[in-house]
Amino acid sequence: MNKVQQYEEKAEILKALAHPIRLCIVEGLINNECNVTRMRECLDLPQSTVSQHLSILKSRGIIRGRRKGTEICYTVTSELVKELMKVLMNK
Repeated sequence: MNKVQQYEEKAEILKALAHPIRLCIVEGLINNECNVTRMRECLDLPQSTVSQHLSILKSRGIIRGRRKGTEICYTVTSELVKELMKVLMNK
């Protein structure tokens, strides 16, 4: 992997985080596993909107879903993103 590819990967992560709703979702998922229904209620957004944002985060390897009965619970898996969020949120 050359240097430009490394920068492209980091840029894709930053693009995925560059939305207030996705930042809010990631912040909430860092310490708490959560399902779409709960996120929808918390964010006061339609389920389809939350699902679209989750899809973007999942495609960039920032979060993953785990089936729990009939629902899927999401959590942040990227250590890089966890560190970035600490810096962004001044923690």
